[in-house]
Amino acid sequence: MITPMRVFVLIFNARTENEGIHTIREGKRNKILMFESEDDATRFALMLEAQDFPAPTPEPMDAEEIKEFCESAGYEWEIVPENSNLVVTPPELNVEQTDWQADAQKEDTVEDTFPLNQQPLEEPELSNSELEKMRRKLEGLL
Repeated sequence: MITPMRVFVLIFNARTENEGIHTIREGKRNKILMFESEDDATRFALMLEAQDFPAPTPEPMDAEEIKEFCESAGYEWEIVPENSNLVVTPPELNVEQTDWQADAQKEDTVEDTFPLNQQPLEEPELSNSELEKMRRKLEGLL
């Protein structure tokens, strides 16, 4: 029997009624990144925060469950290998309105989130000093 592969995906408002999973929009398709390494997922989450995106949480999940979810939602998926030469960085543009923001007109931009239960999420408010602190941490990682 094959052991299920644990991967890390980015979740907004993890373990709440307003969960949403992070996706990247490629054309008209959405793709979920599945990180083999929690550290890589955390770095990507910090980069999103530095771009004024809501703070996602890396959550461990079974890769097969994510693949099934992608099939049911019509999404793509990509495994980001641990210690690979593949450098994953967020797109420079985020959507103005995400799928989980009610009654919003969506713009044709690059990044999105999928509602896990169709309720709007609240964006956390960060002070400029907190954002600057995160940016310095990210620069330290590079």
